[in-house]
Amino acid sequence: MSTEIERKFLVRSDSWKRLVVAKHHIRQGYIAVGPPTAIRVRVVDAVKANLNIKKATLDIVRSEFEYAIPSEDAHDMLQHLCCGTVIEKTRHVVPDGKFRWEIDVFHGANEGLVLAEIEIPHVSETIPMPDWLGDEVSGDPRYLNTYLTLHPFTTWKETQKP
Repeated sequence: MSTEIERKFLVRSDSWKRLVVAKHHIRQGYIAVGPPTAIRVRVVDAVKANLNIKKATLDIVRSEFEYAIPSEDAHDMLQHLCCGTVIEKTRHVVPDGKFRWEIDVFHGANEGLVLAEIEIPHVSETIPMPDWLGDEVSGDPRYLNTYLTLHPFTTWKETQKP
């Protein structure tokens, strides 16, 4: 078991794009959205796949288990076992000193949403705050992927959107 400590932010400008060192296409779906757990299947760049089990919580600290699985199995799970909408996004990797930002640009039913995530070694860690970051949404349930799979961003009323 590992522990994930992650903070999540809205993105307010495109200036991060010049800093990207890698990008990956991700398709992910949820077999269970919790609580108490969320079970996710993810395919990265159409070939690498994993099954992920994590505590379904708004806390930025959560237990996480992740296992590599055959990509054929993952594609089958995405098609037949997942609830809600399969999430599609491009993940852009932006290094920032000793940290790494992951900026997710969502597609399909979540088009228009751009989120930045950063994993940190401990809760009290001071993180860089680039000028392209918007409001922190770590504690807002609407920005959890489990929520987005059942309530896609494109279905939110204008009053719900950032």
